[in-house]
Amino acid sequence: MDLQDQLKNLFPDHVSEEPIEETTEETGIWMQDDPLICKYEKRKGKPITIIEGYTGATSDFKILAKEIKTKLSVGGSFKDDKIIIQGDYRDKIMQMLKDKGFLVKRVGG
Repeated sequence: MDLQDQLKNLFPDHVSEEPIEETTEETGIWMQDDPLICKYEKRKGKPITIIEGYTGATSDFKILAKEIKTKLSVGGSFKDDKIIIQGDYRDKIMQMLKDKGFLVKRVGG
C-alpha cells in the first residue's frame, strides 16, 4: 500500500485537482534555453571532452555526468560546473544530449 492509497483511506471525500506524476531522472533534469557547450581539449597530451554552460541545479548536472560516464564506459569528473570526460566523445555525447532534449553547441575543431 503506497502513500496515495493511505491518503485515500484517510480522506475518502477528497478529490485531487491534478493527476500526480512520478518524476524520473530524465524528467527531473531541468531543461534550459541556452545551449550546452561541448568542446575538445588536450591536457598533458591526452584528449578530453568538456561540457559546460548548464544553468540548472548542480545535482542535476552531476546526475547527467554520471549517466554520460556510465553509458560511454569512460572515466571523468565534475569540477567547477563542468563535466570532464576522458577521451574525444563529442559526437556521442552531443547525440545523447540531443536525445534528452538539450540544445548542444560544438566548439572547436
